[in-house]
Amino acid sequence: MTIKIALIQLRVVDSKEKNLKNAIDLIRIAKKEKEANVVVLPECFNAPYTADTLLNVAEEIPTGETCRALSNAARDYGVHVVGGSIVESFSGRLYNTCTVWGPEGDLVATYRKVHLCDSSLSGKMTVAETKLFTAGSKYATFTVGETRIGLGICWDMRFAEFATAYRTMGCDLLIYPAVCDVPTGEQHWELLAKARALDNQAFVAFCSPARDTHAKLIPYGHSLVVDPWGRIIQRATEFQEIVVADLLLKELSDVRKRIPVFEQKRNDLYDLKVGCS
Repeated sequence: MTIKIALIQLRVVDSKEKNLKNAIDLIRIAKKEKEANVVVLPECFNAPYTADTLLNVAEEIPTGETCRALSNAARDYGVHVVGGSIVESFSGRLYNTCTVWGPEGDLVATYRKVHLCDSSLSGKMTVAETKLFTAGSKYATFTVGETRIGLGICWDMRFAEFATAYRTMGCDLLIYPAVCDVPTGEQHWELLAKARALDNQAFVAFCSPARDTHAKLIPYGHSLVVDPWGRIIQRATEFQEIVVADLLLKELSDVRKRIPVFEQKRNDLYDLKVGCS
């Protein structure tokens, strides 16, 4: 089985209802017209990325409005839906959480963002995530056919060890829904995607919202897919669009055979202890 992935770079507006309708319409197009079997939405796709708006759209998983809409879309169109992320309310705490829905509408994976971001290259703090969210503490994977897929959210992309853990688990594709501002995106977006793919000899997908110059945090856009050689195989503009890529899974064995870095790792040296010289 091959993976045909569609990254939905949608424009987020100040209406949960409109964002959900737009997302469902684009999922339909990605499946029916683009023939994707994995569809990905951006981080916090159902509300603008500000503390007030995110608080207002918090919901429980899997019973909330957004979850029901994604479940129905996955079932109606027979496709895996990686639901970007939403604000999850659970036991009095909030999490930045990605849900994944199978073609039968079932919840097949839930991932709570592990690395919370309190930094902004532009110098403008939009959301201090450690004040709003509780960090997750678990990895999350799911499979499409024989392909195992690992999940991260935005800031997670900066942590090489995190991605390598997924590769060690057998993941061949890493998916990161993300909201990245323009100054950060211009310097690091492409570089990070290539690094995570090349380091781990895996496919990597970053999915951003479309750029909105009136937003408090202006998303960078340019959702992209990188192959295990570190080459960009598809990339969006900054506008709302669907990016589709066929993942040639046979490239995985080729690159891993020709550059066998995972067989050459010196794990006996990497677990440093405090005070080692």
